[in-house]
Amino acid sequence: MTMLEKTNKLVWLFDFYGELLTKRQKEIFELYYYEDLSLGEISEHYHISRQAIYDLLKRGETLLYQYEEKLGMLEHYLKQEQQLRKLRSILEKSLTDNKRKECLALLDEIIRGEH
Repeated sequence: MTMLEKTNKLVWLFDFYGELLTKRQKEIFELYYYEDLSLGEISEHYHISRQAIYDLLKRGETLLYQYEEKLGMLEHYLKQEQQLRKLRSILEKSLTDNKRKECLALLDEIIRGEH
């Protein structure tokens, strides 16, 4: 897994499980992954060592992976999204024009999370 893939997965996991982390872990994760601050910059902000920031970040990351391992919400979401996209593709090729348009519009709403 490349660094970009790892980062993307962690951001997805944070979206699903971030509220289960401590306040400090969430803040540090957000500063590191969303604000793109370095460990040194974050350590200056909190007035603690760079190593302490690193440890907090790694502990949070480990928890996110553990939550996914136990609950599987991200995996379920990604599988569901893939199934909806496949269904959309099938519907594009079948049904009458009016029903197809209605079904495709509904699927698009679901995929975008507007349901």
